[in-house]
Amino acid sequence: MSLHLWWIYVTAVFLISATPGPNMLHVMAQSIAHGPRKALATMAGLMSAVLLCLIASALGLGALLKASPRLFDVLRYAGVAYLVWLGVKAWRAPVDMGDAARPAKSDHALFATGLLTGLSNPKLIIFAAALFPQFIVLDRPFWTQLAILIASFVVIESFWYGVYALGGGRLKRWLAPANRQRLFNRGTGLLFIGFGGALLGARA
Repeated sequence: MSLHLWWIYVTAVFLISATPGPNMLHVMAQSIAHGPRKALATMAGLMSAVLLCLIASALGLGALLKASPRLFDVLRYAGVAYLVWLGVKAWRAPVDMGDAARPAKSDHALFATGLLTGLSNPKLIIFAAALFPQFIVLDRPFWTQLAILIASFVVIESFWYGVYALGGGRLKRWLAPANRQRLFNRGTGLLFIGFGGALLGARA
């Protein structure tokens, strides 16, 4: 892979990762709820899901999902159900009347929620299966190039997780009034449900 080709890939992934989606929204919401430091566990769960999807795509699961629409639909419906559940949970979330009003979540629970959120979208596997071949040079070592692509993706995605987490930390001060918290919770809930609806309309 040439440096020029790598820069094209990095630019594309940087812009794609910056786009608000379920993962970024989840990072920001958890940062607001528990603080940027606790959100690190959420980010670790999301990144683990991203790595699993990218590796699964490299091992051929993307081609399998394309060849088996029924399997893709099973994963898609499970993802839709989870995103809608997150949306309903966010909509009904109680507002904080003080720092002690919200019970703290363990890092394990935050990691697990992040992992499930990241795995709720099988389109990431299809996306990787469609994206990676555009930047693989056939006459050069395949696994070395793939490692570079995955490592670059992880670094860029982690950067944007940090941006959204810090943004959530700053937004938390603005959300001090209960009415703003309630508005944010319901807006977040609608977005998660909207992401679920978008995934429901997706096709392999």
